[in-house]
Amino acid sequence: MSRFTQHFIYVLLATFVISCSEKKDILDQDSEIEQKISEIIAGMSLQEKVGQTCQITLEVLLKRDSNNNVVEPIRIDTNKINEALIKHKIGSILNVGWHTLDMAQWSSVFNGVHEPYLSNKTSIPIIYGIDAIHGVNYTIGATLFPQEIGLAATWNPELANNFGHITAYETRASGIHWNFSPVLDIARQPLWSRFFETLGEDPYLASVMGESIVDGYQGSDTIDAFHTAACLKHFVGYSAPFSGRDRTPAWIPEKYMHELYLAPFKKSVEAGALTLMINSGDVNGVPGHINYHLLTETLKDEWGFKGFTVSDWEDFIMLETVHKIGSTYKEAIIKGFNAGVDMSMVPLSSYYQQYCELMIESVEEGKISIERLNDAVRRILRVKMAVGLYMDNMNQASQYPEFGNKDYKETAKKSALESITLLKNKNNILPLSNTSKVLVAGPTANNLIYLNGAWTHTWQGADTSFNTNGCKTIYEAIANEVGSENCEFSQGAELYFENGFEQCRLLGDSDFNSKAENSDVIILCLGELPATEKPGDIRSLDLLPAQLELAKIAYATNKPVVLVLTEGRPRVIHDIVDGASAIFQTYLPGDYGGTALSELLFGRQNPSGKLPYTYPKYAGVIEFYDHPRSVDRDKSGQFNAYDPEWNFGFGLSYTTFEYSDLVLSSSEITSNDTLEISVKVKNTGEIAGKEVVQLYLQDKVASLVPAGKRLKCFEKIELKPGEIKTVNFIISIEDLKFATNSGKWIFEPGQFGILIGDQTMEFQLK
Repeated sequence: MSRFTQHFIYVLLATFVISCSEKKDILDQDSEIEQKISEIIAGMSLQEKVGQTCQITLEVLLKRDSNNNVVEPIRIDTNKINEALIKHKIGSILNVGWHTLDMAQWSSVFNGVHEPYLSNKTSIPIIYGIDAIHGVNYTIGATLFPQEIGLAATWNPELANNFGHITAYETRASGIHWNFSPVLDIARQPLWSRFFETLGEDPYLASVMGESIVDGYQGSDTIDAFHTAACLKHFVGYSAPFSGRDRTPAWIPEKYMHELYLAPFKKSVEAGALTLMINSGDVNGVPGHINYHLLTETLKDEWGFKGFTVSDWEDFIMLETVHKIGSTYKEAIIKGFNAGVDMSMVPLSSYYQQYCELMIESVEEGKISIERLNDAVRRILRVKMAVGLYMDNMNQASQYPEFGNKDYKETAKKSALESITLLKNKNNILPLSNTSKVLVAGPTANNLIYLNGAWTHTWQGADTSFNTNGCKTIYEAIANEVGSENCEFSQGAELYFENGFEQCRLLGDSDFNSKAENSDVIILCLGELPATEKPGDIRSLDLLPAQLELAKIAYATNKPVVLVLTEGRPRVIHDIVDGASAIFQTYLPGDYGGTALSELLFGRQNPSGKLPYTYPKYAGVIEFYDHPRSVDRDKSGQFNAYDPEWNFGFGLSYTTFEYSDLVLSSSEITSNDTLEISVKVKNTGEIAGKEVVQLYLQDKVASLVPAGKRLKCFEKIELKPGEIKTVNFIISIEDLKFATNSGKWIFEPGQFGILIGDQTMEFQLK
């Protein structure tokens, strides 16, 4: 029996077992499958095992010219393939070079990458990973959705699931089996440059939306030819740097680690997520990549995670060079691998050659046990089997006729429509008439890069030359709505980078003022440059002064001004809030965000987005909706100090909703009971609209300071004018628990409150 046939049979068996199980057991294969994996491991050399734990970037394998520049269009260098895959037995590749590829280029890449396995020169297939963050942002023609923070603002798990399905399909159409997504970091530091990649500040919202994305990526039962392995990022605490700068220390007490930061990861691990990527920073002085307690004791032992963990970019190297927890690269490798990192994203030459050599030395010297190495290899092989690599190594674009189709793009637009959040609508100035004369202005008004943000065609997403053909900017979409004769554009200000930080300068107000004079309304688009990771570090949450000044110039025209914010994190705009007639938060709505915004502005659609974070009023005050009572206490001893610009869960509609008849199934429950809750919601306006019904729980008194309230359930509903719906929720003892300072979950008898809209009731836990 040939090696390929043998592995094909192994996978057929694995697929049968997986398809007969629940999704959460996708890797819970029976003893026969585990025995087959054991046989493969037993036949592997030490070098082959070490190679499975090493991941390199595509650029290491590409042809270069005499100046060492990558040859365009990209081509695989056979000699480099032989060095990495045949000599060093590398098991994984990631990345895209520096910009979006078309299908022909991806096909060429995978012909070269998989050739050694298909020709029997290697015995184990390559698993390829990519950052398909808001759609397959590295394949030309793919469908680009809102970034995760916008997806969270939809409060619609079905849309999150659809996003996952479509992204998985288009990822597989590109020939890729593994997606480095979703980000499940909790966004509680708005300065952080990756804020936009998260699902917001609340662990419950992030858990529900994250699980829906994972289900979309991986499928409900087994990973077929239309689904990919998910990778939960970044385990754990990465999003809470005290300084606000990327990859800097966080301090997270065990109580809040469990209540806030671990919760979304645990939910998606239970849902069957196959891989996790590790936090590049450090928490409480321990770098994520050597945190044995979190990686092994919590994730693998306590939660029973059977997939594998992968480091982030060069993070074993940074254990030595940045975190300074070892004096040599070898020492860093030993500490990281023994802590529980199964695969190292090395990812460049000559570090990957060093990694392989030093790993072999470390095993031979007994500093890394063969049992630990075998465990990592077993986990990696499980995932390779689960995604079908042994029996389906290459996918052709022709097998995926739905790639980039109209329905997918319509779903992306719907996601943008349901994410964009109306924050102010003075005197119901919106929606506008499509006969209005409109001035569209501002630095973010007329380029798709401001709608998409980073991880779009390039890492930082700022290169306009790769913008998707046929998609409309905000200005273009509005001009299409009202007619070019009724729509003018004036940029007004320019965003740019200088000395590594974003800057903004006014371009003069004569053009702006002359065009404003002939307009009925000004749509002023403000925001920030695309950026992520270290390039996205900022010095203040305040919107740049030139943009604030541009808003004041617009107000001075005495024309109604609609502010449109295109931003990855909440930039403080308090000084210009009062002067605006209306304010839209678009987040980063993707390629179809301009069209979606236009439809909302002119009443073709009704806004339904809700903030997935607390929008700050002042740059120096960071507040959260679930704050304890002490945060409310002001200088005079009254309890009204909590004062954000807009609260978590806030968002206006063009209609109005009325809550009534909150009913609890009992006023007293025990730990064995569940509490059934119902509330009536009525559309009291004149048009149909969607409302997010949000249930918050209050623990009135506890042995540790309780949160003021915590989101525990939500449901997005649609109501016609005058329609009434009854929304039902169920609360169990799990919802009443809190974490102790040791991280143990407990509950305490006492009084609890239920808040839904303006309705409140209490019950007793006996």
